[in-house]
Amino acid sequence: MPPTDSTAVAGQPAIRFENVVKKFGDHVVLDDLNFDVQRGERVTLIGPSGSGKTTILRLVMTLEHLTGGYVFVDGEPLTHMEVNGRRVERRPKDVARTTQKIGMVFQQFNLFPNMSVLENITEAPVHVLGRSQDQARTRGLELLDQVGLADKADEHPTRLSGGQQQRVAIARALAMDPEILLLDEVTSALDPELVGEVLGVLRDVAKSTDITMLIVTHEMQFAQDVSHRVLMFDGGSIVEEASPDVMFTAPEHERTRAFLQAVL
Repeated sequence: MPPTDSTAVAGQPAIRFENVVKKFGDHVVLDDLNFDVQRGERVTLIGPSGSGKTTILRLVMTLEHLTGGYVFVDGEPLTHMEVNGRRVERRPKDVARTTQKIGMVFQQFNLFPNMSVLENITEAPVHVLGRSQDQARTRGLELLDQVGLADKADEHPTRLSGGQQQRVAIARALAMDPEILLLDEVTSALDPELVGEVLGVLRDVAKSTDITMLIVTHEMQFAQDVSHRVLMFDGGSIVEEASPDVMFTAPEHERTRAFLQAVL
């Protein structure tokens, strides 16, 4: 039985999908989806467009609503729980508390154009986490240095390249000290020559932290480099899952082989 609202269980996975269903109207995007992401694990979702990958991230971020089933974060229900055999919604303040553990970097950078780069990074830590301006500024400058943009703190996002804006977006997500980082096709809006700089930053984050990552990407080399596990999706279901070494060299399923042949 799914845990109730008061149980955040030690040893539980960072993210658990349990019998998850997502429909848009009559269109079933995810059908009885079950999988776990362990703490500190980096899991990449691959598959054709429309297979439900981004929807999974948006459900974890509560940008989409579950049609059925449950999502858990650290053993705690995210948006729905079971009470006396009934599936009920959690209170918004409880959902907000849980989602504070989660950061997301989107395809589009979604930076505030009227704020400086540093202000973009410090806004949420001050207003959501209650940090002082000095604390947030110190941490923000550290993160800008980490993503190679220490000299851009006072610039406005519109004066940066797409790759630089995406690196600011990564720093902004990390400024909230998330336990879980969701990455949604973070290079798809970039010119090809800018892709490498963004993926380089994310490789460094993967190597230097124990943040749990759930990644959607069409960059197969990046998936191979950073993932502990790769899941192949098609039609809203998991077709195959394996380590990157196996997935990219000896996939078992014909659908996986066809997809990889098309994209590699």
